[in-house]
Amino acid sequence: MARFELKLPKMGESVAEATITSWLKEVGDTIELDEAVLEIATDKVDSEVPSEVDGVLVEKFFNVDDVVQVGQVLAIIETDEEESNTSQSSGETQEPKDVSPEVISEVEKTVVSAKEAATPISSTENRFYSPLVKNIAKQEGVSQSELDAIKGTGKEGRVTKDDILSYIEKKGGSKPEVEPVVTQSVVEEVKEAPQKSVKPVEVPRAEKVSVVSSGDDEIIEMTRMGKLIAHHMVESVQTSAHVQSFIEADVTNIWNWRKKVKDSFAKREGENLTFTPIFMEAIAKALRDYPMMNISVQGDTIVKKKNINLGMAASLADGNLIVPVIKNADQLNLVGMTKQVNDLANRARTNKLKPDEIQGGTYTVTNVGTFGSIMGTPIINQPQVGILALGAIRKVPAVIETPDGDFIGIRYKMFLSHSYDHRVVNGALGGQFVKAVKDYLEAWDSNREI
Repeated sequence: MARFELKLPKMGESVAEATITSWLKEVGDTIELDEAVLEIATDKVDSEVPSEVDGVLVEKFFNVDDVVQVGQVLAIIETDEEESNTSQSSGETQEPKDVSPEVISEVEKTVVSAKEAATPISSTENRFYSPLVKNIAKQEGVSQSELDAIKGTGKEGRVTKDDILSYIEKKGGSKPEVEPVVTQSVVEEVKEAPQKSVKPVEVPRAEKVSVVSSGDDEIIEMTRMGKLIAHHMVESVQTSAHVQSFIEADVTNIWNWRKKVKDSFAKREGENLTFTPIFMEAIAKALRDYPMMNISVQGDTIVKKKNINLGMAASLADGNLIVPVIKNADQLNLVGMTKQVNDLANRARTNKLKPDEIQGGTYTVTNVGTFGSIMGTPIINQPQVGILALGAIRKVPAVIETPDGDFIGIRYKMFLSHSYDHRVVNGALGGQFVKAVKDYLEAWDSNREI
């Protein structure tokens, strides 16, 4: 019998971890090749992890809601294949070397302490802990046994915020910024190689943030996706020198043309023709005209992208955003673009996107006009160098120039807000690009056939 390690697969660029949302198989269950074993969620998309072999699930290493790094072993599947003998090297068997009992005992004590500190704090029938107390205990390294020993001054003997902070202060103040973590593998290394010195693995501690609120305030924990999005936004602002250019486009011809053809288009294609695919077509053309907007930055290197892959920011039911990608957008006609936009938007709202459908974007578009905003200053989606915000279409009075003179008329207009990375995109290029988008929109053929 062989033991196969089921690992968390790579979910795409910039995705380093995932949260287990459910196990579809339990220990002892038979699993077939390509059958889903568990479901996971990342900051971008939900997915399933299939088995790469036929066999029986014999061990699970993580529980629901655990966060797992890419490449970590999720479970062990036992197969009927014979396990290869890897214990010999160059025909010789490695004999275990003796280690003093004192060394083993000391390291094992450290392992126990580390495991105890890493155990999540939980309430019991006789002892309830609020989320705030649990968070403080986790941040300060207070174990379950220590917390259970604290005398609570709250209602029914509950441990309050003041109780645990007082305990921490008496315990000896703040902990060092870096704490040693010793795992079972370190114990095994000591047993097998006593001649080597074993140093604990050091991991950085998250900076403690004090929550200040009055008695009437509600404390809401950010969702995992919310935390990751917040991190990405701050990281982008710290990475790119954001500059914005704004321009107003007259989309009266597009408004009237869409109104004229949308019913027949829906009847013929079975798709609702929105403004988004029309705008996406113009943006893809402008990127083809200005390829240095279709780049990414890696350190001091610029990567000029061959394909034009448009990211399309879509809002989710929980208020977060996801960015599905329209691959090779410049090669699609309006019908193809409409089908792609509608399909990705619908599956984004129902959480049915595949991992590769949110990867590989080279430029991003966000429609702030959906929420009534006339313009915005969007944050660049790293490692791209530009993002365009589409404002709301408004009916406004405007000066109309004709061969017979100027006059005031009612026109449909919108603002385009272009954010770009001033490290590699100067004001001329940033302005020329968004001007090209405006020109394509205003030059729309009112008699265009689909």
